[in-house]
Amino acid sequence: MDQLLQHLLNALILGSTYALLGIGLTFIFGIMRVVNFAHGELYTFGAYMVYLFSVLLGVNFLLSIVIAIVLGIMLGALLEWVLLSRLRGADIDTTMLVMIGAWIIMQNAEQLIWSGVAKSIPMPFPEEPLSVGGVSVAWSRVFVFAVAILLIVGSQTLIQRTRLGKAMRATFQDRDTASLMGININMIYLATFALGSGLAAAAGALLGPIFIVMPTMGNLAVVKAFAIVILGGLGNMKGAALGGFVLALVEELGAGYISSGYRDAMGFLLIILVLMVKPTGLFARTERIG
Repeated sequence: MDQLLQHLLNALILGSTYALLGIGLTFIFGIMRVVNFAHGELYTFGAYMVYLFSVLLGVNFLLSIVIAIVLGIMLGALLEWVLLSRLRGADIDTTMLVMIGAWIIMQNAEQLIWSGVAKSIPMPFPEEPLSVGGVSVAWSRVFVFAVAILLIVGSQTLIQRTRLGKAMRATFQDRDTASLMGININMIYLATFALGSGLAAAAGALLGPIFIVMPTMGNLAVVKAFAIVILGGLGNMKGAALGGFVLALVEELGAGYISSGYRDAMGFLLIILVLMVKPTGLFARTERIG
């Protein structure tokens, strides 16, 4: 029983960061209809920014994470303005190819700047884990979970409670009508891509110190982000959050009771089964944002 509880706790913590990845990706697709293949590189960017500010420049660790998220938002806004704003009305295949190009360029730039050597980021938390009964968890992972949940709640609050969120929901439901009602569609798209990118950078900033930072770390992250979106239903933010926790649970139980070598395979086996049984996703709804 203690072993099962430990796996469930690990899945809960990992699932919170998976949810950030999935929410950011489905946020962009749901409103903009853009398949963001560069999402994993924004995740990598967040991790490297924490390394830059915390390790190389000696900035406070917590402040470094905030800076990484802000810079991720700014990079997302730049990508949208430079690449996607010029493709308004283009078909999904065109934007997909552009984002694949952005993915390749960003990854090679990271390789050039940081080299292929893995980096580690020390965290200012006690090494002694928090133990409750037969279950223990590192304080660093408690921190990651708390920040991830805060960001998930914050993003949902933004969508549901703010004027910007209402404008985003209106744009999702009917772009032309929203434009006629005075909503600046170009600004909504810019804000959407920037916020989705910021969430991806946040996931990288939180998980980079837990694992290691390297230029290719975004490859698996973007695949898992797509898997989460498929699980939750395209454009469904709540579904993406739940999908992140479901994927983490399947991976953790598979690694714990079958083999750690099959951790990633178990998650994608679940995706295959979901696509066979319910192609729209486990949590798909008619109204997927709002």
